[in-house]
Amino acid sequence: MKKTAVVWASQTGNTKEAAELIATEIGRPDVDLFEVSREELLRLTEYDMLIIGTSTWGAGELPHGWREAVSALDQLDLTGKTVAFFGLGDQLVYGDWYVDAMGILHDRFVSRGAKVVGAWPSDTYEFSSSKALRDGMFVGLALDADNQEHLTRERIRRWVCSIRPYLS
Repeated sequence: MKKTAVVWASQTGNTKEAAELIATEIGRPDVDLFEVSREELLRLTEYDMLIIGTSTWGAGELPHGWREAVSALDQLDLTGKTVAFFGLGDQLVYGDWYVDAMGILHDRFVSRGAKVVGAWPSDTYEFSSSKALRDGMFVGLALDADNQEHLTRERIRRWVCSIRPYLS
């Protein structure tokens, strides 16, 4: 298995919980799991595969951990790294910027040379707009712990199956 990390920032704990579920689904002993605000961002360059998680905060903004890490991220060369994203948001209350932070991070990682995998269909969600959409698909797994929590485990299982080939 490629050296893999699941890295997240969370304001309420929902993104951390999703990160732990993803790591468990992959096979937790095989992945490192850490919160971005607690580590030196240069550590990301040690991995072949990065699974990046974020919530969307406020009006389509990055949560504190990622907001503080963006300037350091802009200094990294991620050429040759494979990255998959997962994002959390409330599609009904914040449907004008549903999982925008995932799209913002996607663009930052791509600009640093990363190859992105793990696009996810958007057809089972109710939202108005999202910076995480590309050609009708989310750039990664979209989760809604407020309105569709009952779908989270199955979505994670299916998404991890879709990115598993990139883990080996």
